[in-house]
Amino acid sequence: MGSQTNQHDGEQVRVWCDGCYDMVHFGHANSLRQAKAMGDYLIVGVHTDEEITKHKGPPVFTQEERYKMVRAIKWVDEVIEGAPYVTTIETLDQYNCNFCVHGDDITMTADGVDTYHIVKAAKRYKECKRTEGVSTTDLVGRMLLMTRQHQQVGEAEYLVERGHSDSLGTDASARSPWTGVTQFLPTTQKIIQFSSGLTPKPGDKIVYVAGAFDLFHVGHLDFLEKARQEGDFLVVGLHTDPVVNRYKGANYPIMNLHERVLSVLACKYVSEVVIGAPYSVTSDLMDQLKVDLVCHGMSEIMPDADGSDPYLEAKKRDKFKLLDSGNDMTTQRIVERIIEHRLDYEVRNKKKEKKEKAAFAAYMKAKAEGRLNIDQICVE
Repeated sequence: MGSQTNQHDGEQVRVWCDGCYDMVHFGHANSLRQAKAMGDYLIVGVHTDEEITKHKGPPVFTQEERYKMVRAIKWVDEVIEGAPYVTTIETLDQYNCNFCVHGDDITMTADGVDTYHIVKAAKRYKECKRTEGVSTTDLVGRMLLMTRQHQQVGEAEYLVERGHSDSLGTDASARSPWTGVTQFLPTTQKIIQFSSGLTPKPGDKIVYVAGAFDLFHVGHLDFLEKARQEGDFLVVGLHTDPVVNRYKGANYPIMNLHERVLSVLACKYVSEVVIGAPYSVTSDLMDQLKVDLVCHGMSEIMPDADGSDPYLEAKKRDKFKLLDSGNDMTTQRIVERIIEHRLDYEVRNKKKEKKEKAAFAAYMKAKAEGRLNIDQICVE
């Protein structure tokens, strides 16, 4: 990772970020990208399952899975496991960090205390812009709504359009200033910001993989790490939403094409992405990208719409290889985890909205009274 030009008197500027990083998505990655741009070396503290459960509710991923996911984000230089939930001066000093960076949303403890009140009071806190249109809460909601458990029957069946808005935040009526989400609108600039901008060097072995890479997770990560070890330059083809829906069914993909592109681009093993790649790896694609090897994981290879083998061309050229990543995590298994703990997540989302609504009200009151320099805003 290239060092930024943020030197002060020749000293390296060390930046601290922390969080749960549950179901790591491009919103997390974007905040870390912005944080890295404020300094030279980015250290990310990740909370334990126990701390997250205490303050927010059960995480979807285990702490070991979350540590691995954050380490693979290309702007992260170092991960600290088991970071405290409330950021302290002692933590910043222990890792020689100049300041802490967090998004411009409010994060609270179980007691309703701003988790950054100490570093804010010490003026060792900076904000970056939160990525509109994505949150873990929203992704959980998308998964819950794909099950039949949310359907209303009997006299309640006509109330479906109003159901779940308060707890899932997935439609227009659920939008709130605190935990609500808006549709993510991609721009070419955002894709450029995430892209490495690298091109293959002469003699580089180019590896190509393709898929949905929906809800980017540790299974994808381990597969991409293995694929990257097969060559020097890894290109990932992302299938369009209709193509993914054809072979996955239900309301897959959970994340749309542009969301999936950014999630994959944030991975340090990935060199380039083909947006809307053809399902079958064609001779044109292999020739244009100068592909030396096409890889696929151990999951079932679904035929193309006409019943043909999507890897036939690569096999004809003797440039196809199956890779065993050793990780059996799938997007389906994540969805099953969510469904299994459905009520827990709905309660978590409701609690989160209630706390943040109260925090926002307290913040606005303090702002109106001209006392925003107080050490903390505590909400009962």
